Amino acid sequence: MSEDNTGKLAWFFAGAAIGAAIALLYAPASGEETRRRIGESANRGKDCLADSGRDLVEKGKEIYERGRKMADDASELFESGRKLVQG
Repeated sequence: MSEDNTGKLAWFFAGAAIGAAIALLYAPASGEETRRRIGESANRGKDCLADSGRDLVEKGKEIYERGRKMADDASELFESGRKLVQG
């Protein structure tokens, strides 16, 4: 997932959480029930963001490893070329 799409996804979830909280505030329910619903919604949002964060960390690790392998490969190619030139 690109960085641009990740940012959009985070804003989407933040907007969804805010929208859900506002909807619950205007819903015809007791104060206690409304607070319970807001808490549940906040917990779901927190869990979703935590999952997204773990996914981002995993993608970052994958990209790092690919970059590291590319650097190692380039180093090996450079060394092979240097040996060919030196004879």
